[in-house]
Amino acid sequence: MKFIYLLFLPALISLRALSQELVKDLQPPFQPGEHLHYKLHYGFFTAAEADLRLEESDTKYDGKPAYHIIADGKTNGTFDFFYKVRNRYESFMDINTLQPYEYKENRREGKYRHSDDIIFDRETNKITASKGVFPFTGQIFDFPSAYYFARCLDMSKIKVGEKIVFHYFLEDKIESLTITYIGKEVAECSLGKFECLKFSPSIIPGNIFRKDSKFYLWVTNDKNRIPIRAQAEVILGSLTMELSDAKGLKYPLNKQ
Repeated sequence: MKFIYLLFLPALISLRALSQELVKDLQPPFQPGEHLHYKLHYGFFTAAEADLRLEESDTKYDGKPAYHIIADGKTNGTFDFFYKVRNRYESFMDINTLQPYEYKENRREGKYRHSDDIIFDRETNKITASKGVFPFTGQIFDFPSAYYFARCLDMSKIKVGEKIVFHYFLEDKIESLTITYIGKEVAECSLGKFECLKFSPSIIPGNIFRKDSKFYLWVTNDKNRIPIRAQAEVILGSLTMELSDAKGLKYPLNKQ
């Protein structure tokens, strides 16, 4: 049950030509101490919760300071009884380029256990993970670092219907995600109503999604660029993720 990916997948957004590297703004819209809390609903039930924190790393990489991203996801209530999930995802990224140095994950999903410690070596252009060593070119992210990098991109010139692509490493290969920009829309979460940019990320049919499932994401159209709501159709019903708390923000949230 990779429900935490509902938080990260929609954030993998490139607003440049696919042949170019992503270019971020000089001033990031976040700061150390930011803490976001999300709740995942299945119908009327709160199935899970996720926390996303940004801190200054105690570890330096190549002598350079880094950000430390910590994402925790867990089931609760009845879902915790039938299928207990306790997942942690961590990323250490350069404070200037926002490129990842290291990615860690520790997943406990029912009886399933998985852990990994992934190193991004940009001098040799190789990724070292538990399943081997993988060459790469260009900008490659993990999920948490991609989330923060995407929030730095200029979205002022994006056009309705534009399809955009981002590349990330997951477990044993480099994946690509295509996202379609739908337009501006007011969306609501427990913190209020916000003007948002609406996106539709592509999905992979399988155990969770149907072939015709829809996946939508609403990101605040302000300086923060925070996803406040995500909705995905699944084989049985739908999942909705909402922002329920936000602390340590660099800018105030602009409510409608």
